[in-house]
Amino acid sequence: MTNPLLEDRTLPDFGRIRPEHVEPAVDQLIADGRALVAELAAKADEATWEGFVERIEIEDDRFSRAWAPVSHLNSVLNSDELRAAYNACLPKLSEYASEVGQNADLFRGYQRIAERPDLNPAQRKMLANTLRDLHLAGVDLPEDKKARYRDISQSLSRLTNQFAENVLDATNGWHKHITDESALAGLPDAAKALARQAAAERKLDGWVLTLDFPSFEPVMKHADDRALRREVYEAFSTRASDQGPQAGGWDNTAVMEEILALRHERAQLLGFDNYAELSLAPKMARDTDEVMSFLNDLADRAIHQARAELQELRDFARETDGLDDLAPWDLMYYGEKLRVARFDISDEDLKPYFPLEGVISGMFRVAERLFDVRFEPAETDNLWHPDVRRYVVKDTDGSPWAEFYLDPFARQKKQGGAWMNGAVSRMVMGGRSQQPIAYLVCNFTPPVDGHPSLLTHREVETLFHEFGHGLHHMLTRVDYPPVAGIHGVPWDAVELPSQFLENWCWERESLDLFARHHETGEPIPDALFQRLLDAKHFQSAMQMVRQLEFALFDFRIHLEYDPARGARIYEILDQVRDQVAALKPPAWNRFPHGFSHIFAGGYAAGYFSYKWAEVLSADAFSLFEERGVFDADTGHRFREIILERGGSSDAMELFTTFRGREPKVDALLRHSGIGTHLQPATDAETAIQDVA
Repeated sequence: MTNPLLEDRTLPDFGRIRPEHVEPAVDQLIADGRALVAELAAKADEATWEGFVERIEIEDDRFSRAWAPVSHLNSVLNSDELRAAYNACLPKLSEYASEVGQNADLFRGYQRIAERPDLNPAQRKMLANTLRDLHLAGVDLPEDKKARYRDISQSLSRLTNQFAENVLDATNGWHKHITDESALAGLPDAAKALARQAAAERKLDGWVLTLDFPSFEPVMKHADDRALRREVYEAFSTRASDQGPQAGGWDNTAVMEEILALRHERAQLLGFDNYAELSLAPKMARDTDEVMSFLNDLADRAIHQARAELQELRDFARETDGLDDLAPWDLMYYGEKLRVARFDISDEDLKPYFPLEGVISGMFRVAERLFDVRFEPAETDNLWHPDVRRYVVKDTDGSPWAEFYLDPFARQKKQGGAWMNGAVSRMVMGGRSQQPIAYLVCNFTPPVDGHPSLLTHREVETLFHEFGHGLHHMLTRVDYPPVAGIHGVPWDAVELPSQFLENWCWERESLDLFARHHETGEPIPDALFQRLLDAKHFQSAMQMVRQLEFALFDFRIHLEYDPARGARIYEILDQVRDQVAALKPPAWNRFPHGFSHIFAGGYAAGYFSYKWAEVLSADAFSLFEERGVFDADTGHRFREIILERGGSSDAMELFTTFRGREPKVDALLRHSGIGTHLQPATDAETAIQDVA
């Protein structure tokens, strides 16, 4: 049987990939990899760039191009058969990665090449990263500790995947069937149409609400029935836990405990006091004190304003509906009502101006003006779902430079959220030349009953955000995959291009390129645009402290882990909420049980990276504010210095080259509306602070 995962092709043949292809492909790739490692390790003292590094990179790329579509399909088109095949491969992949990472002969070969004086800067950075990563993989450990490290890695691979599966199954495992339309009072027509479609898919009459975000958010923002809001909130906030309507089903309690214990043990094996220290080893932030000081400083700046914003909301709910006990399931509902009352603007006012197809086209035009690239749709039959589309990215001379897939809509068996992943990395080495390819995945509301998909302004920002990641991956000019595009970029800097691109969702000059009413073609009226700007900082401090809650909780559970006391997940979360929460949720809230970013993704002891990189992105955008949001020279410099060079140079060095100085927090505070209203800021609050 021909296995499509083993074919030497650039674009995955999704139409032919089956679960039964996965494990045989991985077995073959691991066998080939082991043979190459054995050959090169035996000649490590004679290692050369061409005969050692390039051969390893070509084999790693072959492996990546086979596994990337499998991992991707497991996220966007999950099935019992694919899940079983995927899970069967995880321990094999973990074992193989540990073998390679702990191979002392390979390490010696890399050291030999790293000493060569004729390396170019990108090669030197790549090898420095490789040697660091081999240290972090346990190459220096004695044999008994290497064995324990391998066991830990295998267990963590299994547990983090189990966490993600539990969240997905819990999300898919709950729905509410409604037969009386009056229960949906307040919901926009589009949300009700989606609920009716969800019912029809289940062969039910009436309407079905789910925990997918396009269903969840309209209920929390617009449903007049407070009991319904509470019911949906409880189902969502207790997913995969010991509480709520699915209590004990897909429970992540023990999974989280074991993940934190194993991460701590692995960190100590490598000589770190805790996992937070290990997490920072490849990041911009220099030590745990710097991260905690950064987060606590932002919390101090925002908390008083956040609590004042909450009091405004309480007062409004009391005056509007006589509500004296504002609860978490009321926040979005009364927040939207207060926003409308104060600024005469709602998400529903703006959605008609953001049809998905128009936003995509306009997003391309923004990138074209900023970075002098072009985008064209590409036909292909080899897609994993009819909703998916593929685009080609062309350089200034019209030559193809990269490609990407866009999977925009929410559906069953697809993980929630939005993300960008690399499908193929740029590589020009060892006689091979290939262009980068990316996956961009979102969970927007699909077209319903012949009406187009209309985005909220926040969803427009989400699309721009993921596209920023995609541009970072696709516009690289670095030839070596480990430092091309997003690879090799410190985790606390990788959000810079994504958050940076969100700024063009707020500028009149860029919105006029794509914000058009889906029926009339009219641009956003001046009065409505002004109301959008006026409302930009609405509850901004509440939003900031919510993100700081996530970041502080994440960092502290990894920093303060004590094997004698266990994870103390909710003890630490309660302390963090005492510090930064505007409104504490009920005791049965189980937010951490669904916190996939840190328990199943790459943000463990790194969620602070969002705020850290937001300082960088706000400060970078401030240069465009000074020179013009479409200033050609500044856009060219951002592409050349940040996007094209990827991880091939030190992140702080690249930023200071672009900005002319190290980053300052001022622009973030201004863009976030912190300290800009309610009361004058003190001199201390406006003092310039360097990030690093």
